[in-house]
Amino acid sequence: MGDLAINGDSAVALAWKQIDPDVCAAYPITPQTIIVEKFSDYVADGDVGTEFVCVESEHSALTVCTGSCSAGARTFTATSSQGLAYMWEMLPITSAMRVPLVMAVANRAISGPININNDHGDVMSARDCGWIQIFAENVQEAYDNAIIAPRIAEHPDVQLPIMTNLDGFILTHAIERMTPLDDAVVKKFVGEFKPFKPLLDYKNPVSHGLMDGPDFYYEHKYQMVQAMEKSFAVIEQVFADFKKISGREYHIVEQYRCDDAEYVAVVLGSSYGTMKAAVDELREKKGLKVGVCMPRIFRPWPAEQLAKILDGKKAVIVMDKHLSVGAYGPMYPEVAAALIKCKKVPAAYNYIYGLGGKDTKVSGFEGVFEDVIAGKAKTVNYLGVDE
Repeated sequence: MGDLAINGDSAVALAWKQIDPDVCAAYPITPQTIIVEKFSDYVADGDVGTEFVCVESEHSALTVCTGSCSAGARTFTATSSQGLAYMWEMLPITSAMRVPLVMAVANRAISGPININNDHGDVMSARDCGWIQIFAENVQEAYDNAIIAPRIAEHPDVQLPIMTNLDGFILTHAIERMTPLDDAVVKKFVGEFKPFKPLLDYKNPVSHGLMDGPDFYYEHKYQMVQAMEKSFAVIEQVFADFKKISGREYHIVEQYRCDDAEYVAVVLGSSYGTMKAAVDELREKKGLKVGVCMPRIFRPWPAEQLAKILDGKKAVIVMDKHLSVGAYGPMYPEVAAALIKCKKVPAAYNYIYGLGGKDTKVSGFEGVFEDVIAGKAKTVNYLGVDE
């Protein structure tokens, strides 16, 4: 299959087509709608054997998916923003039931005020619900993550749901060049779904989603902690296997020009590309030793991997595309905790940016580095806000 000019939503739908899941239940919401709209075309055209369930809400979508996957069917869904918020009741239930379903999240601001543009308010609001979270910089990675995700979630040592995140409009609707894999290669890589103790295995009856009192609730939550810890090794192995079939190499934490950098920014999603451009500009035109890294995996949090990259730097700049009102940005305290593991702990600064789709250019990211280097930055800074 040759290169394609394709938007991020359609790229995810293509990956789903190649995987051919058993069930997809979803409800449309901007900017995710194209994913399930395009995938429903594949279903209608007979390109996949998926049972597509049209539900009346996002809460219903995740409820159907949780039941479907528990029954023994490989199950996918997608949502965004208020849709993810509407699913919130089911998010920790799904993970506690150890259901390895895959959900694409087109990252969009959470209302209010009402806003349909990109930031990370939706996924950050769900960060403690027990789901693995993986981020994409571009359309190619959104496609690749969709193929990688089921291998991680369904691994016997993990058995947790996973969110594949792509920035709303910036990736979901932007048309980029992408190199897809052949259908047969994807099918072989993902493999057959092997459900763990499915409800419909009547020869080995089990119960799912039971009441958990004080004697067992804590222990079952701790099992999820252990599964998250085990997922690090699984993720690294899946990334290595994916490189063999695609030639594309991924890491739990991506880094760019960090080895000799004195100042390093930490970003998520499509901003990684923008920040790389800023790093190149500052190095080539001003000789500043700057770099950037992106935690491709946000849950489980890669503290050890980040600490190795950031150890001994003069300063770390944490770029948060979400505002925790009354506190720091959500990634800043996570990075600060990771820095404790450094032998030489760098200074740390938090920059809130891009809320509700507020445009942030390369020049703006350059200014962040320059302000920190010049000693003008505060602990928490609000980039681009009109005061």
